[in-house]
Amino acid sequence: MIQRDLKRIKAETVTAIGMGTWGIGGYESPDYSRDRESVEVLRYGLEMGINLIDTAEFYGAGHSEELVGRAIDGFEREELFMISKVWPTHFGYEEAKKAAKQSAKRLGTYIDLYLLHWPGESWRRIEETLRALEELVDEGLIRYIGVSNFDLELLKRSQEAMRRYEIVANEVKYSLRDRWPETSGLLDYMKREKMALIAYTPLEKGSLARNPCLAEIGRRYGKTASQVALNYLIREDNVIAIPKAGSRVHLEENAGAMGWRLKEEDVEKVRGCV
Repeated sequence: MIQRDLKRIKAETVTAIGMGTWGIGGYESPDYSRDRESVEVLRYGLEMGINLIDTAEFYGAGHSEELVGRAIDGFEREELFMISKVWPTHFGYEEAKKAAKQSAKRLGTYIDLYLLHWPGESWRRIEETLRALEELVDEGLIRYIGVSNFDLELLKRSQEAMRRYEIVANEVKYSLRDRWPETSGLLDYMKREKMALIAYTPLEKGSLARNPCLAEIGRRYGKTASQVALNYLIREDNVIAIPKAGSRVHLEENAGAMGWRLKEEDVEKVRGCV
């Protein structure tokens, strides 16, 4: 497994590929057979050595957090890294603290990295939320603070608003097909600041897995199109990709994106595939 030494997170060690939980289990209408299957898949990933799970209160109105809590039961908590997020409707000092406590209760544990899920419409509410999260770090409910879907301007503004702690991560949509973190300067800035960029939808809901050009490049490495698409992202030392933990087969394929590196002469060819 390739692991990331996240400088701003006190040299926290996490795998370069994590497990995303959007839409797992019965989701909006609990289906217990699907719930059980999702829990088993997550546990399989943990047994493989993938130690990062990404979830949110918004996913299934907290149901995904509950399933993650079931999945991590029995594993050494200190070896895992849990990410969750507060939805903009719960921004604000009191609301954010309450939301975090409810997420931690559903997970059955503290939260390693707690993110503001989307910017929302009010800067004042973002500031209040960041202040609440700093207090939650002091209380031990969360360990680190981050944001999600923040552009470069808003990320910098959020950094400046911090009083005692730092913004350590920004989770954004990033894939070979959607390379805006590269073209906007966000990725370069986050590399300089030693912040983790967490890439969601890295396989574009499976469409990159069916890309014949990526498959052709992958054959030269003994890898699949999906593995090439993921490796392109995690070749950057501060990038973590979180494809959905949909099945054991997918987890095994995702894990195969780690432990090797695209040659520089192939990077531009990979970009040209989409």
